[in-house]
Amino acid sequence: MMVMQPVLEIFAADDFALWPVGEHESFGYLVLNGKLTPAEVGTAVMRIADCNDFEPEEEHGPCPTDPLGIFLHGLLTMPDLFAAGGFRVTDAATGTVFVEPGCCNGLETWRDWLDVLDGTGRAHFGHDPSSAAERLGDTVRLTHDVYRADGSKVTELPADQVRRLVADARHDLEDFLGLAGAWAEQHLPAHAAPVTAALARALDLASSP
Repeated sequence: MMVMQPVLEIFAADDFALWPVGEHESFGYLVLNGKLTPAEVGTAVMRIADCNDFEPEEEHGPCPTDPLGIFLHGLLTMPDLFAAGGFRVTDAATGTVFVEPGCCNGLETWRDWLDVLDGTGRAHFGHDPSSAAERLGDTVRLTHDVYRADGSKVTELPADQVRRLVADARHDLEDFLGLAGAWAEQHLPAHAAPVTAALARALDLASSP
């Protein structure tokens, strides 16, 4: 059985102290859904905020001076947000990964899967590996790494199955966002509403279906 999951690339955060986070190794993935523990939600929010820890332009207002305000400033003011990761596709029976988000791919681009189904018919999901999906009639071909010289893991799925997988993965994202909103009310009460809204934008859940 194939499963598609929204995954967030995470780093170890041994010195992070603004709110409770879980223990994770660097360059791993955290699956986002509605079943995460509070510490795992804290890890996800930390990572998404860190992905957007850039100096905003002057029109976005002066940067706060407190540590929490400084850390959240990019997330709350940048117009285009990034969440390292994407939708991973795995054969649950064997553990074989057919689509793995690569470097520079973000969860905010998950609608590229809809483009595969209803638009251009193809999408790439970062590099190292360079996973790709291509629609071929009523099927979708998934390639783990299109640039691998000695061949790559490839599978083909019915387009209707891929559509269901994308809907399930989106539902997982929405469940995570609901969990993160409740988490923010508890751990970031003064920033709960804007943080939740920013997370929705970072996961491209704020726009119309």
